[in-house]
Amino acid sequence: MKKSGKKYVEAAKLVDKTKLYTVEEAVELVKKTSITKFDSTVEIAINLNIDTKKADQQLRGSVVLPNGTGKSQKVCVIAKGAQADAAKAAGADYVGEQDLIDKMAKENWFDFDVIVASPEMMPALGKIGKVLGPKGLMPNPKTGTVTTDTAKAVEDIKKGMVEYRADSYGIVHLSVGKVSFDAKKLEENVRYIMSTIIKAKPTAVKGQYINSIAISSTMGPSVKIDKNSFDN
Repeated sequence: MKKSGKKYVEAAKLVDKTKLYTVEEAVELVKKTSITKFDSTVEIAINLNIDTKKADQQLRGSVVLPNGTGKSQKVCVIAKGAQADAAKAAGADYVGEQDLIDKMAKENWFDFDVIVASPEMMPALGKIGKVLGPKGLMPNPKTGTVTTDTAKAVEDIKKGMVEYRADSYGIVHLSVGKVSFDAKKLEENVRYIMSTIIKAKPTAVKGQYINSIAISSTMGPSVKIDKNSFDN
């Protein structure tokens, strides 16, 4: 069994594992219990009562956080003509078509965080789907990364768009910002994410939808949030 470090043990003492905290209390605790020398990422884990093996209970989408994530995302756009021009004007880091697809396939080039593609380019991108899929880079209409409005997609990603997807256990993991963020900004991001997840509830899910919610900083202890803090 892995032994926890001294800093973690001291930080964990500040968290009552039996208590469900308000959003405000949880954010303050996460900021207080951050143990890294760098500016830690604050993450949320939302455990949902869904069965992702069933097609009508899968959960996937994207959300533009009101206060961003604190991380700048490099965007690669695969498009032609006017859509390529619009993406360049919106600030995309890389714009191309088959040339960039070939570069990924032949040179193992992935110097970016997100791929946005126009619908017409998806058949060509699909040929390297086995490479992009495991890296979480395959564009998808549900997350807004397959679109005819490449400029809006680039702008949203640069503003702080994050993709969410429930894993096989029905848990959604998302970044909500950095420890250095003002507490109010972190709270706003948490509430906005929860509002989005609640609205995205699959119609096939009956009864309780949210099992538990917790936030933590990188390598820091987890803090449970009272799910009644949100309308669900």
